[in-house]
Amino acid sequence: MRTTRHSTRAFALAAAGALALSACSAVEEGGGGDGGGGASGEIKTAEGVTSEPCPDAVNEDNGCIYLGVLSDLSEGPFAALAVPITDAQRAYWKQVNEDGGIAGYDVDIDTNTRDTKYQAAEHAKMYRQIEPNILALAQTLGTVNTEAILPDMDSNDIVGVPASWWSGYAFEANDKGLILESGYSYCTEAVVGLDWFAENHEKPTSVASVGYPGDYGGDSAVGVEQWAEANGVSKVTKVDTGPNQVTGNQDAVVSAITKANPDVVVLAVGPAENAEIVGKLAAGGFKGRFMGSLPTWNPALLDSAAAPALKASYNHMAPMESWSGKSEGVAAMKESLDNKPPKNAGYVIGWATSYQMHAVLEKAAENGDLTRAGVRAAVPEITVDFQGMQAEQTYKGNGKDVAVSEMIVSKPDDADPLGTSQIGEPFTGTTFDKLDYSKACSAG
Repeated sequence: MRTTRHSTRAFALAAAGALALSACSAVEEGGGGDGGGGASGEIKTAEGVTSEPCPDAVNEDNGCIYLGVLSDLSEGPFAALAVPITDAQRAYWKQVNEDGGIAGYDVDIDTNTRDTKYQAAEHAKMYRQIEPNILALAQTLGTVNTEAILPDMDSNDIVGVPASWWSGYAFEANDKGLILESGYSYCTEAVVGLDWFAENHEKPTSVASVGYPGDYGGDSAVGVEQWAEANGVSKVTKVDTGPNQVTGNQDAVVSAITKANPDVVVLAVGPAENAEIVGKLAAGGFKGRFMGSLPTWNPALLDSAAAPALKASYNHMAPMESWSGKSEGVAAMKESLDNKPPKNAGYVIGWATSYQMHAVLEKAAENGDLTRAGVRAAVPEITVDFQGMQAEQTYKGNGKDVAVSEMIVSKPDDADPLGTSQIGEPFTGTTFDKLDYSKACSAG
């Protein structure tokens, strides 16, 4: 079932850090607030839900569901992406409220939005601050940051939507059944992306991965290795790097890739590093191609010196349609912007990663239990329809029971407002189905 501007029927994906951090909880014991009674006597409520209307309520007769947002909103490495992600989520819930809300409640994400600067300690601090007052987390940016608060989320039945795509989210041993991921993992992305390359160019005889250590680049690198093993490719090069704020430049990557001379390089870095690596390698005569992970792209790259090299040798991978998509979800997203394109695809990500929280809140309300425990219990019951923006998602099971492998591949395109245009239909490939996928690809 789907939600549009004229319907409130139920609905039936960064980036990762450059350094590996401990997954131990950084959260001390926090209190649970008094949520108050619900707007409907038939629905059980507690923390994060009030019978009083939301601040600046759209529907003054509705109660209020308070959701939290923990994101990189100022000086962190992913602020350029995270700010529009958060803007899109704000617009999404505004639309839901304008359509009547959820079971007699409007949804508020502004009151408990906090800037974590992409630091695990700050993420935990801000989580402690808002935890007594929220029902769930509409956004928790970054895997290592989310892992830092996950033990407390588990203790308090706090369900959350991640702004990261770690393979560990497909396994309850890692996410405790609390994380509402969307789309494929970075690991699966590399596997499917190389299938696409082999089908649309030629089967490579040598491959390479370049990425940040940890859940992002580490996950992607394992995917490259798994694809190579499954397809009989023995020449595999793995190059670790970091953002330029840490490494200064990407010269070491350029040197390593030049020496290895692979047919294709899978990139799991940021846009600035993407441009530098592709641009310098092309200038040095490198003839291979590049497959870029979801966080590698920014339309501003088409105004950079690397634009000709990117147009000639780069393809972008994403789990969801972008601005040029034809789905109902893209149409609704465009309407929220009055058809004026955003600065980058962060807005697309924010819109697409709002559907799963909407679906679980609708299901919990249908079950008559809008408490934290009620929302958690509803997670395995939902099938999330993203209005065609990406593949449906479920949360009952582990590994391939819940993993998504559908990909949108694009090429740089000056004519598109966000700088890429989709190539063909969504692609799945054949290698992922052959893999074991019984545990997380990387430790996160």
